[in-house]
Amino acid sequence: MKYVLGAAFSALMTTSVLAGDIGVSMANSDTFLTVLRKGIEKAAADNNQSVVIEIADDDVNKQLSQVQNFIAAKVDAIIVNAVDTSATAPMTKLANDAGIPIVYVNRQPIDVDVLGPKGAFVASNEADSGTLETLEVCRILKEAGKTEANILIMVGDLANQAAVQRTKDIHDVNAGDKCGVKLYVIDEQTAGWDPVK
Repeated sequence: MKYVLGAAFSALMTTSVLAGDIGVSMANSDTFLTVLRKGIEKAAADNNQSVVIEIADDDVNKQLSQVQNFIAAKVDAIIVNAVDTSATAPMTKLANDAGIPIVYVNRQPIDVDVLGPKGAFVASNEADSGTLETLEVCRILKEAGKTEANILIMVGDLANQAAVQRTKDIHDVNAGDKCGVKLYVIDEQTAGWDPVK
């Protein structure tokens, strides 16, 4: 299932089962995920909800261990911002076997179509995101009078479905007639969403 982030999180926070903990495993503490984490903390505080947040430090095994620990602690729900979107199936299975709702946020799990009746995925539509960002680059270039331009594509983390989809969208917009400017991709590099890289 896919929901918009605010609506799904609000629904989770306003259910009648607010007595127990919600376990949250975040992939890392980069700028965007820090904003997301602070939003979770604020929503929990506003609703008098107990929440335990763990940072996986971009380690798949550490994240799996965090989910296992949440299950052992019998939390009422688990929220996961996946380190590696292709490695979510074991976490989903563990949560489903324990009967604990699991909600993936921001990064689409590989098993999104089989999350079970207590599973959900909450994020933006990455195809829309990648298309919109490319069209904005096209608009800026057109306003500058450009009919063609050399571009460098900085790709996010390749273990993340969002990075793969957004990069594909750049190529799709460029291959079609939506841009109005011919984009020549001179290089494509992975920076892993790291500002230093």
